[in-house]
Amino acid sequence: MNQVVIIGGGASGIVSGIFAAREDNEVIILERNSECLKKILVTGNGKCNFLNESYSINNYHSKNIDIVDRIISSENINLVKDFFDNIGVVSKVKNGCYYPFSNQATSIKNCLISEALRVGVKIINNCLVTDIRKDGSGFRIVTDKDTYKCSQLVLASGSFAYPKTGSDGMGYSFLEKFGHSIIKPLPALVQLKSNFKYLKDWSGVRTDVELRLFEDGKCISQEEGEVQLTDYGISGICTFNLSHYVTRGLDEGRHEVIKINFVPFIDTLVTPWIDQYMKKVSNKSFGEALEGILNYKLVNIILKVNNISSDKYYIDLTKDEKFNLIKSLKSFEIEIIGSKSFDSAQVCNGGVSLLEINPVTMESLLIDNLYIIGELLDVNGNCGGYNLTNCWISGMLAGKSIGDKCDKS
Repeated sequence: MNQVVIIGGGASGIVSGIFAAREDNEVIILERNSECLKKILVTGNGKCNFLNESYSINNYHSKNIDIVDRIISSENINLVKDFFDNIGVVSKVKNGCYYPFSNQATSIKNCLISEALRVGVKIINNCLVTDIRKDGSGFRIVTDKDTYKCSQLVLASGSFAYPKTGSDGMGYSFLEKFGHSIIKPLPALVQLKSNFKYLKDWSGVRTDVELRLFEDGKCISQEEGEVQLTDYGISGICTFNLSHYVTRGLDEGRHEVIKINFVPFIDTLVTPWIDQYMKKVSNKSFGEALEGILNYKLVNIILKVNNISSDKYYIDLTKDEKFNLIKSLKSFEIEIIGSKSFDSAQVCNGGVSLLEINPVTMESLLIDNLYIIGELLDVNGNCGGYNLTNCWISGMLAGKSIGDKCDKS
């Protein structure tokens, strides 16, 4: 029997512990919180969208995306599905996202914890790791409670993101001591800040849009969905999915601009559509007419930006005024100057370089018997269960590898 210590009782840590313990290894999970899987409970608005029907690599970001493609494979996705089915999670699919049928994240948490305990995983909560040292071919882990020795060590301590769930990025410093390269972690799946003049005026508006992100004048990505307009900038899923590019670009000194299409339902030429619409409501001023399309707060901002009186009629606008108004509807431009902090970020952009990880086993290529999984890695995904998928898979691969290695020893 081999001794395995896992630092971190989040999604990847619990799963790696289950798979390692199934091979009769002695597995201990050291968790700094009072309970494991704390972050699980806030995912998917408490419903935990734990997987997605689409596992396209286009939903992931990394400096080494080709390696991510080897990890998030169809074979490994099927492994995840079988695992949750076998531990009793009944799932349903909504808009491509897998949820527990109960609509409660606690269902995922409880099934994982009960399975971990069933296979003999020992969980030590309220345990803060203060130091990790090599000890021959194994490791010595110093905590505020005790000192532990193990032959295999799994680091699953999470990133800097959402520290209220216990993640403080301490794993990065331990890994740097072991010689690993850390790609600078930055907030991802996070709200974006702007210096737009009328932010307070549009605060509270939610509307369906198309967002296009321009970096140094070049369109690099776009998203569709609901945007939340706030007194600091923009939020919402489509914003979150662009934030990876923005935080990295700003950190590298690039100019970031988002153009908002407030009328994405107009899939024909906008000018003829507006002309036709205005004929239907020719008895209304332009401001009154626009309120049939947009929230009144947006109408007022568009009129202000273009210096047009709300009681003016469309037929009386000049050609340039019509052009500028339509541009505001279809391509409203705001400069992005930053993002919310790690406190608000769901995940990190950056982490341990995948060039230093075996993508089949998650074992370090620098230190034997050291496994690095979950959010510590330079992998982040879009909203929709993609980040949890990476946690499940990396945890399973590490646990299976430890089991296989121990069987041969």
